Amino acid sequence: MAVPKFTTEEIPEVGVEGRREPERAKERLEMVSSQIEARGVRNPRVLEAMRKVERHRFIPPDGQALAYRDGPVAIGQGQTISQPYIVACMTEVLEPQPSDRVLEIGTGSGYQTAVLAELVAEVYTIENVERLAKRAETILSQLGYENIRLRLGDGHRGWPEAGPFDKIIVTAAPAKPPKVLLDQLKPGGRMIVPVGRWRQELVLIRHTPDGCQHERLMPVRFVPMVKRLNLD
Repeated sequence: MAVPKFTTEEIPEVGVEGRREPERAKERLEMVSSQIEARGVRNPRVLEAMRKVERHRFIPPDGQALAYRDGPVAIGQGQTISQPYIVACMTEVLEPQPSDRVLEIGTGSGYQTAVLAELVAEVYTIENVERLAKRAETILSQLGYENIRLRLGDGHRGWPEAGPFDKIIVTAAPAKPPKVLLDQLKPGGRMIVPVGRWRQELVLIRHTPDGCQHERLMPVRFVPMVKRLNLD
């Protein structure tokens, strides 16, 4: 995918807000302490990734004041960047390992992508909204991530030629887990996915020798996972 040119009004270059970085770093540490650790996330690698990744970089300038607050933030195109706790929780449940290859369905802002990239060997991520895909690619490139592959496409199809994957994370809600994605999960792998249209639940799926085991974790609210035509 070609990387477009954006103005700094749309995507601030890394370093533009240098004078505010100490303040942002303090907000980030407080976010992890009060919103994430306090709610039971314990994996030290996940916590360190959440402390490191600069959430405000992935939010349009008019929303950056909300970057480290306890809630989702609009990023345009009818989409949001997820609540920090949800990002941390979903990441912890995946049990990411340094050697893992992970498929992400729904790049969105690129924030969850960056958190994963701090923890695993490779991240393959798919976004079906072109402007979001281009914006995320630009930001991730600016921040120096080299272990991310981003594709504009329909997440329902996954990325079969790159699979199977150790872990799969879905950041939009299908009515039920797509079989195509389950088929791209390695034996012993894990998939975390919000399921449902109106009443959604976060579901952990384990690929075991006896088949796929489903565990309901918590009620959540995500944007619906929709099919897009003429993307792949």
